[in-house]
Amino acid sequence: MPMIEDDFAIRDLAARYVDAVNRDDTPAWALTWAEQCAWEVLGNRAEGREQVLAMYAGARAMFSSVFMMLGSGTLEINAPHASGRWYLTEHLVRTDGEPVTVFGCYEDMYLREGGEWRFAERRYRILREVRGPSSTS
Repeated sequence: MPMIEDDFAIRDLAARYVDAVNRDDTPAWALTWAEQCAWEVLGNRAEGREQVLAMYAGARAMFSSVFMMLGSGTLEINAPHASGRWYLTEHLVRTDGEPVTVFGCYEDMYLREGGEWRFAERRYRILREVRGPSSTS
């Protein structure tokens, strides 16, 4: 597969991840992950798709509303592996009704598995968080 096709495929992977989060489609979200994967968020780490899914379910349960917007990204591709960085904005409403806006960055490792690129590892870092009514204006 030529490198430009790999680039498009990984960018599509990142977009499908965000789309699945926004539609609250856990099965579609799970398909973005390699079988042997790791996800690190706020000091918590899950390894393997089942643990990653369990951690996602716990995180998702903390919010009544989630809207994620994918920003810029960079990729380094050396098939069958690749790495990348994505910036994103999340508009969240906690289950207690408090709105939160988060600006964050994912540091990623990708793996081609079954002919498709998937996340092998994602590490999320919060760059800035705004809580309260001002976060929705």
